[in-house]
Amino acid sequence: MEKAALRRRYLQIRESLAPEQVAAASAAICERLAGWDRLREARTVMTYLAFRNEPDLSGLFTLLPSILWVLPRIDGRRLVLHPYDPDRLVRHPFGMLEPDPALPAVDPATLDVVLVPGVAFDPQGGRLGFGGGYYDRFLPSTPALRVGVTFDACLTDALPCTERDQRMDWVVTPTRLICCAPSVCE
Repeated sequence: MEKAALRRRYLQIRESLAPEQVAAASAAICERLAGWDRLREARTVMTYLAFRNEPDLSGLFTLLPSILWVLPRIDGRRLVLHPYDPDRLVRHPFGMLEPDPALPAVDPATLDVVLVPGVAFDPQGGRLGFGGGYYDRFLPSTPALRVGVTFDACLTDALPCTERDQRMDWVVTPTRLICCAPSVCE
């Protein structure tokens, strides 16, 4: 199946989840991540603010308050990073909340972990995004561990990936933490 059809299929699955299902799955993902040594030991972590029924990771801000949480902001065709400040969020024309551009920029080289949203993932680290390529362009700029975040229903056996598609090191769901890159499995 081609990417556009897969994207439609998994967006329909995700958008069909009831608010209570999303809340329960999001809480389970946050608990799983908060108990993971790799994240607990991180100093600077990029995450995202949930949009269009994505898993909501905002519970991590409370569960792991010692981490410097960083959010992306779309600037043209690239992502720019800023510290998370709940009082300084603005709505992007696409509809999601992002950091105020007046906040200081954060260097991607300082990230320890990137929590990556997506429409679907596979256990080999394949990711299907919205098709804009923002994360595929951004991820090569950071040495951070890449962790795809998804619901169990949006984890599939295999996704079509090209050489431009950036793979994840790990994928987390409400019920699993999957190592996709043997070189990072400890």
